[in-house]
Amino acid sequence: MAMNPATISAISALAGSGIGALASVTTSWLTHHFQSRAQRIGQEATRHERLFSEFVDQASQTYADGLVHEQLDEPTKLVPLYATINKLRLFATPDTVRAAEAVLEEIVATYHAPASALKVKNRNVAAHDILHSFAESCRTELKALH
Repeated sequence: MAMNPATISAISALAGSGIGALASVTTSWLTHHFQSRAQRIGQEATRHERLFSEFVDQASQTYADGLVHEQLDEPTKLVPLYATINKLRLFATPDTVRAAEAVLEEIVATYHAPASALKVKNRNVAAHDILHSFAESCRTELKALH
């Protein structure tokens, strides 16, 4: 059975319209999907940055306090650090959490160190950079997010 040329043209036009509509819907869906994904990744990176920064601020202040006091007279000074480390456990990689725990251990050791031990440590300024490994771990984690 032979088809009428007008019928072939109509079917071709309908098929072309359908394919065009499908391509438009697919393009819109893909664009929305990738924009949503980029937004989620950006929000996650921002949350990580805020949490990392919070820990650095708290650890720095607590470490400085430990340098001037020879004992931990108020254990509540460590509570914000413990809370932040537990927040890190929710979002951060195990390497970053281990680095934060090492910082906390160093801070506690600083509180219990005699003043003479700190004078020896003062000669090497880099020895006081207890956040170096943590910061490197954070940088690696943030790069992996992007």
